[in-house]
Amino acid sequence: FSDPFINRRRANDFIQADMRLEAITQERIRERNKAPHERQREICEDYYPCELYAFRHGYAAAYRHYFGRRRTK
Repeated sequence: FSDPFINRRRANDFIQADMRLEAITQERIRERNKAPHERQREICEDYYPCELYAFRHGYAAAYRHYFGRRRTK
């Protein structure tokens, strides 16, 4: 086997359709089930003062500062 190139007809034999569909399905499941810190970061990004605070102190501290403890009154 001296030719380093593969015939076009055989090029897709490396990627099996079942594995590709399974990978896409797994990616969709991961998108739906986000980690808690990712959800907190998105909430913080939507609230401008929290986002500004996050630039200086980090998203975890900003989320705790603005949304961590619920204020009554």
